[in-house]
Amino acid sequence: MSGPQDGDGGAGLRDASRRKGSFTRTARAVAWSFFGVRKSADYERDVSEINPVHVVIAGIVGVLLFIGGLLLLVRWVIGSGVAA
Repeated sequence: MSGPQDGDGGAGLRDASRRKGSFTRTARAVAWSFFGVRKSADYERDVSEINPVHVVIAGIVGVLLFIGGLLLLVRWVIGSGVAA
């Protein structure tokens, strides 16, 4: 098991964060991960090409959009009187 304690100083993470994968491709990969559906060939390509920093940002944005959508749905249901 290797890590910063082994003397690499986080070089692997630094190298990964310099990848040139597009943010739209990363967002698409994160969106598919919300559903839990992904082809193994696409997964392997994404792991080697997308930027981990983009994954974190896209994940946070995706969660915020999901929560916002749920809040809008709940407000619509309550406001329409269906829940009464």
